[in-house]
Amino acid sequence: MILKKDSTIPLDKFIDKVLYDKNKGYYMNSNPIGAGGDFITSPNISIMFSEMIAVWLISFWEKIGCPKNINIVELGAGNGEMMYQILNTFKKFKNCKKSSNFFIFEKSRYLKKIQKRKLKFENIKWVNNLKFSKFPTIFIANEFFDALPIKQFVNKKNTWYEKYIVNKNNSFNFFDKKIKKEAIEKLLKHKIFKNQKFIEFSPLGNKILGSITNIIRKNNGGLLIFDYGYNSRIMFDTLQSVKKHKKNNLLKNIYKADITYLINFNFLKETIKKLKISSINLTTQRKFLLKMGILERAEIVSKNMPFSKKSDVHFRIKRLIDKKQMGTLFKVLFATNKKNNFSLGF
Repeated sequence: MILKKDSTIPLDKFIDKVLYDKNKGYYMNSNPIGAGGDFITSPNISIMFSEMIAVWLISFWEKIGCPKNINIVELGAGNGEMMYQILNTFKKFKNCKKSSNFFIFEKSRYLKKIQKRKLKFENIKWVNNLKFSKFPTIFIANEFFDALPIKQFVNKKNTWYEKYIVNKNNSFNFFDKKIKKEAIEKLLKHKIFKNQKFIEFSPLGNKILGSITNIIRKNNGGLLIFDYGYNSRIMFDTLQSVKKHKKNNLLKNIYKADITYLINFNFLKETIKKLKISSINLTTQRKFLLKMGILERAEIVSKNMPFSKKSDVHFRIKRLIDKKQMGTLFKVLFATNKKNNFSLGF
């Protein structure tokens, strides 16, 4: 049982148990990605998504002077599709591939096995921590941060409360527990804005950002994030659960449904700035992919295809860039040292 009768647990601890419990956790025992799973990600919609990232990575390597060693780290690699296609593209750029050390940071033993099968002929290392040799390091995170456990706080009549889950008679319910404003600010490492009535963030996400930015500051490199979210100073409740591509009651289907939230990119930017990384670019997935030339690539690839296959190529890309689909809901953030002055795709 995730929670004993008449006991309580903070929201982030509950999410951590549901998603990452060693024996029962959602991500630890299944592959949720794909038409037969609970959701689908950009690399599994079109190969060209990963190709654009590969071209971007190679361009960044050139921009910082083609170092003889560079670390490329994917955070949470899902079924391994993005890394697989990045490596396929890198084979055409031998000098860059020779200089690149590839890593995957993955918590799920189950997904790790899938990744290792898919990438068995590639020279990749799987890591359990974010400690790397003293080379420039680029971190890529596609739908990584939205899968981390979050805390939620709400202000009611000038009193702050933290969201908890209680097990009453073997039935789960939410309840709010009083917390001091200063305790929230200590966790946030931010002052709470005057008009802020709701706060949603991941303490683990902040910790990971601290490790990543420390490496970037010392050894150079950057962090490239793709995730769904919004860019606003004011936060709101975006917590949701998904099962079979449909919304699910978060307190039902425990261990069998995903729990996620929308990234607040304004908060993300402010957090990164406080960690002393001053060059931060933000755009939509639509603008990034268009600037990277995804439509031109689609024309080249589909030129001699029969109509049905050509239509499929463009249908998949439309899903990635259309304003009513993933195009504007998904954002792209790149953080690096100011000296690099790299804004390709932004």
